[in-house]
Amino acid sequence: MSRPGAATSEVYPGALSPCVCNTLRMVTRAVTQLYDETLRPSGLRVTQFSVLAALARMGAANLSQLTDSLALDQTTLTRSLKLLEQAGVIERVPHPDGRIKTMRLTPRGRRALEVARPLWAQAQDKVLRGLGTRTWAEAQRRLIHLLDVAVRKRAPDRGRRRARSSAPAARRRPARRGATSLARRQGHGH
Repeated sequence: MSRPGAATSEVYPGALSPCVCNTLRMVTRAVTQLYDETLRPSGLRVTQFSVLAALARMGAANLSQLTDSLALDQTTLTRSLKLLEQAGVIERVPHPDGRIKTMRLTPRGRRALEVARPLWAQAQDKVLRGLGTRTWAEAQRRLIHLLDVAVRKRAPDRGRRRARSSAPAARRRPARRGATSLARRQGHGH
């Protein structure tokens, strides 16, 4: 009987870093590539699919709602939304407060999502068959805990940096809201 992780260590000897961040980023890149390759016939990348799926669930959403829902920073999300809008799969809709950007799927976006959903399901199935649903459920529990630890440890530092900072507010880096909001929605917040 082989030990857990033996296949990975034999295929990628020394590939996993002792650095939590580096290891998570490596795994995320590999999984993203698998989903992107499977979704390729739809013309969407998994990040774009996620935005379209969120908009389909929400009907219409503003930038803040999407940022919270997808746990993305606003800069990354704004860039993705711009590309999706240029592709004609999402559109802006009027909002009583003209400063708020509200987006929704276009008919073209709904069709793109219909084409992409079965491909996404294939990618999901590949991963879950290889990993096992129980293993994934346990990994999710551990990742939620890791998210909570990262958010909790980061929050006090951010407050101290802001209080001590002498840089003008416009030059300060904005706080990333996504991970904190995700942890709160999942009952793991402060």
